[in-house]
Amino acid sequence: MENFVFYSPTCFVFGKGTEATAGQYVKKFGGTKVLIHYGGGSVVRSGLLDRVKKSLNDCSIPFVELGGVKPNPRSGLVYEGIDLCKKENVDFILAVGGGSVIDSSKAIAAGVVYDGDFWDFYQGKRIEEALPVGTILTIAAAGSEGSPDSVITKEEGMFKRGASGDAIRPRFSILNPELTQTLPAFQSAAGITDIMAHLYERYLTNSEEVEVTDRLIEGLLLTMIHEAPRVIENPNNYEARANIMWAGTMAHNNSCGVGRSQDWNSHSIEHELSALYDCAHGAGLAVTMPAVFTYEMNHNVMRFAKAAVRVWGCQMDFEHPEVTAKAGIEALRNFLISIGMPKNFEELGAKEEDIPKLVDVLCNGDGRKGSISGFTTLNEEDCTKIYQMMV
Repeated sequence: MENFVFYSPTCFVFGKGTEATAGQYVKKFGGTKVLIHYGGGSVVRSGLLDRVKKSLNDCSIPFVELGGVKPNPRSGLVYEGIDLCKKENVDFILAVGGGSVIDSSKAIAAGVVYDGDFWDFYQGKRIEEALPVGTILTIAAAGSEGSPDSVITKEEGMFKRGASGDAIRPRFSILNPELTQTLPAFQSAAGITDIMAHLYERYLTNSEEVEVTDRLIEGLLLTMIHEAPRVIENPNNYEARANIMWAGTMAHNNSCGVGRSQDWNSHSIEHELSALYDCAHGAGLAVTMPAVFTYEMNHNVMRFAKAAVRVWGCQMDFEHPEVTAKAGIEALRNFLISIGMPKNFEELGAKEEDIPKLVDVLCNGDGRKGSISGFTTLNEEDCTKIYQMMV
């Protein structure tokens, strides 16, 4: 296990009806004027936005609003939010939505207090200062409600990139599983896939002797395998929703990632798909992960075999561990298909003829140097082969 510093100060408020406490927590964490940031019509139609406004009004906290966040959130709305916050002297950002809304809120929070272009943070500059952010989560998926991370797509060039810094960890996150019960099955499944990807990206490590976090990851993957079919079959299953929601937070607040190197090649490769085709991130990951894992498998066959045995219940073939490793990857692939995720480029809406463009942006776009690195280092030829495996 490697040395680490783990800092996770977010206050999690979990359970039914907890969105009614939003105003109290904004006040607790020093907010005096709030930007309510949200996506489309669902938070309006469901009455959630009105309940949030009432909570703020009950605590005498003024607010302004900015809706319109799209999946794979865009830089243009971030710039608009930064300008609005400066004009209105906003000192607290309240994200009402899923990972896209939270990521956009974090970008705005960092940009308001920064003299330069917020995109500097998405080109590698660490976020050291930001307005405080709170969240009211409406989909279990991205884990942004407990993480120091944000992913934004820059419309000029359609570069989808991430930024990080403890300054953008939410001060509080309200997690009411009831708010996820109206999600379509596809969105629920895409969120589940994203959660599982966050776990696998940490499981694929070059660090030795990390049994504690290995077991945490395995346990959370087993939870997803158990709960996903239950929630697809019955969207109103509160207990299944609750377990998935908390698993999503645990998967990405890095409690499972401390003391170990991590992968993230699957996320980098998928980001180009969702940037170009605007597909659901989880759906893209369902197609990407099996291809990446198969390509990377020989780097450490026993790590994949370990997941196959401990998570998927495969029998260990000690003479041919690659057989066990492949069986585990295939079990993952079949599970994702079983909950409604796509299995190839065609079902995702991607095109084989776009592979050269995908690879060029992935490996060379926005200042990259011809490769990506994680569990292994992948160059343009490697990435081309991986995309071709998805066709």
